[in-house]
Amino acid sequence: MSFEVFVQNILNGLTLGSLYALIAIGYTMVYGILRLINFAHGEIFMLGAYFVFWGVTLVGLPWPAATVLAVAVAACIGFFAFKAGGAFNLSRGKTTVFGIAATALTAFSVFWGATHQGLAWPLAIVFAIVLTACTGILVDQVAYRPLRDAPRISALISAIGVSFFLQNVAIVFFKAIPRAVYRPHWLADAIVVRGLHIMPITLVVPVLSVALMLALLYVVYRTKTGLGMRAISKDIETSYLMGVPVNRVIAVTFGIGSALAAASGIMWSLRYPQLQPVMGSIPGFKAFIAAVFGGIGSVQGAVVGGVTLGLIEIMIVAFFPSLAGYKDAFAFILLIGVLLVKPTGLFGQRIEDKV
Repeated sequence: MSFEVFVQNILNGLTLGSLYALIAIGYTMVYGILRLINFAHGEIFMLGAYFVFWGVTLVGLPWPAATVLAVAVAACIGFFAFKAGGAFNLSRGKTTVFGIAATALTAFSVFWGATHQGLAWPLAIVFAIVLTACTGILVDQVAYRPLRDAPRISALISAIGVSFFLQNVAIVFFKAIPRAVYRPHWLADAIVVRGLHIMPITLVVPVLSVALMLALLYVVYRTKTGLGMRAISKDIETSYLMGVPVNRVIAVTFGIGSALAAASGIMWSLRYPQLQPVMGSIPGFKAFIAAVFGGIGSVQGAVVGGVTLGLIEIMIVAFFPSLAGYKDAFAFILLIGVLLVKPTGLFGQRIEDKV
């Protein structure tokens, strides 16, 4: 293998690993707080990519249809804004102003984007992320919140049911036909550097992923909402007694995790430009493996696990091309090995039960 090909494979591995890491963070955030594996997270990833596709497709609508779309999207943004305002401990008046301003700005922006071609793609990305975050919050409110005090197996079964439900809803509404994704030319045209043919998206994905991960760490360790997340992860009952708005913080946690999954789904569709309703299944399982490998419940562990899994997958195919058809199997072999050797993962903490 030449040096150029080796570097190319390293870049591809970092790109794939960064995408796995963003999805894995959603798994680890929810598990860290609720001790729940959100198996619907792969479908949230898929919805983020589809929302961008239809956002771009619907550009050029006549004004009546654009108005209906603007009102629908604004309602979702308003709901998210009110939830976020409460979770960040804003007063009722400030929360109301924040929600109204966000709703009005969203309605105007969607209407303008739907009737003017120029802002189609960037607006579609922004609102796909926010709509996916709203979907994550809605999943929590409908499928998980009523089961807070139920046995964990009930919430697990609910998560599996939500996963199949979202997947089949996507098949009905988006159809099972694979869709081609719009890619700007500046992301699709290869750059040649000393014999290396580098796709710009290969460089953009790791950079954006690192930026999103740093923003998440800031929220977790430098804000009151992050303090609430860490408190709930230690003891949810005591957090209730200490006045932490537990349900609001959990809703924001689902929103943030879903937004990261949407960002990963959008970048995945730009890197592998084809959409299918079942596209979230395998990446979702692999991201779960990455979260377990790094130590589920640890954000840093999810990042390390995702990047490691991406590099292993790409390098195995690079060095052993005959095993390319079995690349998915190596991820599950890694999962079995981790569970046998170190069940808590690289950064996981051992929890002892007092008897």
